[in-house]
Amino acid sequence: MSTAAVLDRAVPVTRRRRGGWSWLRGVAITVVTLVFALPVVWMFAAAFKTNVQVTDPTVGLVFPPTLENFANVLADGAILPAMGNSLLVGVVSTVLSAVLAVPAAWAVGRFGMRSTGSLVLVARIVPAISLLVPWYYLFAQAGLVGSYTVLVLSHMFVSVPLILWIMISFFEGLPVELEEAARVDGLSAFGAFLRIALPLAAPGTATAAVLAFVASWNNFMFALVLADENTETVPVALFSFISYASTDWGGLMAASALMTVPVVVVALLAQKHIVAGLTAGATKG
Repeated sequence: MSTAAVLDRAVPVTRRRRGGWSWLRGVAITVVTLVFALPVVWMFAAAFKTNVQVTDPTVGLVFPPTLENFANVLADGAILPAMGNSLLVGVVSTVLSAVLAVPAAWAVGRFGMRSTGSLVLVARIVPAISLLVPWYYLFAQAGLVGSYTVLVLSHMFVSVPLILWIMISFFEGLPVELEEAARVDGLSAFGAFLRIALPLAAPGTATAAVLAFVASWNNFMFALVLADENTETVPVALFSFISYASTDWGGLMAASALMTVPVVVVALLAQKHIVAGLTAGATKG
């Protein structure tokens, strides 16, 4: 049998194998998407139901919708100020964390300071709840409990290590020859970072910033202990819908939907940079 005949028989087999793997991959993607999407769909659907309909298992996705839950949540006057507090704390803590963590990540990646980076990683390992009591005592002595300052600082405890360890891989993946050429042209090491490395790492910076903002937006424990009624964030405001005697499921789902919308908008606006950043991290080396 000639070589051409063997190849002609092998091509259909290869195509069948690829087709089988593509089919299995499509099924796996569909299952994973449904697992993650169904709770979100149920939440948005429950936001337009009455409390009776939410707890009735016979009521699915087809029902007469109502805007009463949203009207009650907005009329209560607590959710919008809480969203403003979350936005303020999230933006400030993310910006300050990026200012500190991005240059630190460049230094760790360029100068082989992995041991120093590992020390920062300890902040991600230590349970945050174990720090709340000493934090509360120290901040209370300084008169900062209930202020935006204490919330920003506590959220930076999470955001700085997160941004640092995301950005280290990006800077390690950038060609060092570009910075060396900039140094030859007269730039300092930090000048090469600002003009060469930082613009090239913009997708990674955007990815890290979005993840840090989402982590701050969803943080419940720090605000529950360190905030007061004037600085409480959205997760704490949602907690008020749960009482000892009953739970306002309709109001809780409506408030949760309102809380989810800003995060989705941020993710959609930064989608291009997030995809580019994740792809760059995945193809490093």
